Amino acid sequence: MSKSNNYCVIMAGGVGSRFWPLSTQKYPKQFQDILGTGRTMIQQTYDRIRKIVPIANIFVITNKEYISLTVEQLPEINAKNIVGEPMMKNTAACNIYMAKKIAAKNANANIIVLPADHLILKENIFLKKAELAFNLVEKNDYLITLGIKPTRPDTGYGYIQFVEEKNSQYYKVKTFTEKPDLEIAKTFIESGDFLWNAGIFVWNVNSILSAFNNYLPEMSESFESCEYNSKEEESCIDIIYPKVNKISIDNGILEKAENVYVIPSDLGWSDLGTWTSIYENADKGENGNAVNTKHVVIYNAKGNLVKLQNEHKAVVIDGLENYIVVDTEKALLICPRDNDQLIKDYVQDLKNLKRGEKFL
Repeated sequence: MSKSNNYCVIMAGGVGSRFWPLSTQKYPKQFQDILGTGRTMIQQTYDRIRKIVPIANIFVITNKEYISLTVEQLPEINAKNIVGEPMMKNTAACNIYMAKKIAAKNANANIIVLPADHLILKENIFLKKAELAFNLVEKNDYLITLGIKPTRPDTGYGYIQFVEEKNSQYYKVKTFTEKPDLEIAKTFIESGDFLWNAGIFVWNVNSILSAFNNYLPEMSESFESCEYNSKEEESCIDIIYPKVNKISIDNGILEKAENVYVIPSDLGWSDLGTWTSIYENADKGENGNAVNTKHVVIYNAKGNLVKLQNEHKAVVIDGLENYIVVDTEKALLICPRDNDQLIKDYVQDLKNLKRGEKFL
């Protein structure tokens, strides 16, 4: 397999409202060094995939508002490969857009689609699984996803049920279930034939465009009208986007298609979707407190995440247990870790306040 046929699309358009107040509309989490590694989330995603995909074949699709941020953080990528969506339409629209754009360059392209803000600790395993997927989609009409073995009945993830075959590196997908309730998630874990959906996909352009023709024909027809990689592309996309359905690639294609396969992958993976997931992956000190600065004094407190944008600020914490404390220039969040799923509601309530949006 020639690496010249391997392409990558990094999806980087989200706002990351569950990471407020650090993640904001103007500066979302994928452009921040959430874990304190010295590289932002999108930079880490790029660093990882460039080892098996030529830099010239790496694309980023983001909101138009974040094009300059992306160019600033990924100067190695050709600016023409950084694509701006006029509005958020979930993942089906951005995937057909990028498949059309890449197909216009290379009709034999194999594409790996990566979220910009995921943690992958076992990089070598990820690269091996990605190369296996590239080999499979080049030779077969497969739509492939990487699945993570679940460690707990988490209601925040989608689940993939697979048809087990002995001694195989990949399996045919039986069902997709999006974010089940706790009792259903427990039955999934007990059954042993479910994996978490990591949102990492691999396919050949012909396979995915054929799937759009079959399962989302109206969307496929809409995107057929553009001349890709031309001066007119952007204005054409601006006309299309308001008209197409807001639907995920999972709901629109993968739940319906018969040729979907999953590669079980132990990647040390987290989607870093909440502050609790950051806590779980952070270094912890005495009494399980995860603190990003030396100027914090803690009494009778345990299990807390403390993240300060100003690392020179002094903080005293007394009596807190299992809390999130995030302090930025404009806002302060203090809430129980168990309530981290409510942060989106906090953000919405702030939006409803007069002048509240200035803190978002």
